[in-house]
Amino acid sequence: MIRLDKFLADMGCGSRAEVKQFIRKGRTAVNGVIVKSPDYKVNPETDHVVCRNEEISYTEYEYYLLNKPAGVITATEDSRERTVLDLIRSKKRKDLFPTGRLDKDTEGLILITNDGPLAHNLLAPGKHVSKTYYARIDGTVTEEDAAAFREGVDIGDPKPTLPADLRILSSGPESEIELTITEGRFHQVKRMFEAKGKKVLYLKRISMGSLKLDPTLAPGEYRALTVEEIRELTENKQKK
Repeated sequence: MIRLDKFLADMGCGSRAEVKQFIRKGRTAVNGVIVKSPDYKVNPETDHVVCRNEEISYTEYEYYLLNKPAGVITATEDSRERTVLDLIRSKKRKDLFPTGRLDKDTEGLILITNDGPLAHNLLAPGKHVSKTYYARIDGTVTEEDAAAFREGVDIGDPKPTLPADLRILSSGPESEIELTITEGRFHQVKRMFEAKGKKVLYLKRISMGSLKLDPTLAPGEYRALTVEEIRELTENKQKK
């Protein structure tokens, strides 16, 4: 059971104060009966709630897979910049947040959710959840670089990076690679290549844990996670 004002506020019908006013003015009904008490308890699974002539269904958790475009910041809100939350037009809840962050110029997979425990298990340093990136590199990436990445790289932090898996897709004046890391240090991928005298020209995250970027999503597009994707993430959470 949940308070009626919380039910409506969670579903984006207004702030807690605003929905209390709607309720007290008799603009909310539960199972066809006008309810004027904000603390009236409703069952989200069975009760039929209408606010200002609009039926409101309750969703406890939302999960969206976003292909973040360059130029968008990883934040919940910003007065000047467009954020990843601005791209999720079909969201019901107002408490969504990005799980982890990508730099403004980096593209790729971002999970948008309001599932705090799941986000913690994906992001907590001790969990060592793998994240894979595709990148174009200014410079010839070599097997020596791959060996160094497997050992850990000094990027100026107190400790070297944890072992990382560098796969060379093409090597030349401009190289293409995939890199899997199990940390989330600030600008980590860029700093690892800078430590080897090379520069990242383009960076895209293509997976995080069991979740993979949907190749059908253009930059800026998103979709809800499938039941199977949610199940895999939840099972991984429980195993930790």
